[in-house]
Amino acid sequence: YAITYFYNVYGPRERSGKYGTLVQIFNEQKKNGGALTVVSPGTQKRNFTHVDDIVDGLLLVGAQGTGDEFGLGSPESFSVLEVAGMFGGEVTMLPERPGNRMTAALDSSKAESLGWKASRNLAAYIQTFI
Repeated sequence: YAITYFYNVYGPRERSGKYGTLVQIFNEQKKNGGALTVVSPGTQKRNFTHVDDIVDGLLLVGAQGTGDEFGLGSPESFSVLEVAGMFGGEVTMLPERPGNRMTAALDSSKAESLGWKASRNLAAYIQTFI
C-alpha cells in the first residue's frame, strides 16, 4: 500500500458552490461579475497543486512507493487574498470561521525522494481563463 495526501487541488472540471475549490469559486464569481468573497482575515495560506501534478504523483507513488505520508503538494503557498489578487476585481470580506487553519504545512519530501515534483503554476493557470 501507499497512502497519499493532496494539497488544495485545482484544474479542469473543478466544483464551485458550498464544497467547491477556492479557485473555481473565484472563477465563477469573476465570470458572474460579482465580488470575490474572502473569509477573514484572508491571510490564511494554502498550497495549491494542479490536478496533473497530482496524477503524476499518484502514478509514481503507485509504482514505486510503499507506506504512508506521501504528500503531493506544490511547495509554493499563497494567501487567500493573494489568490483573489490573481483574479483581480472587488473583494468582499466574510466573517472569520472558527477552526480555519492559518498556515500551509506541507511535507512532500517522501514523494520527492521518488522523483516527484509539482511543476504547474497557479498564477499561470488562472491567467488561462481570466
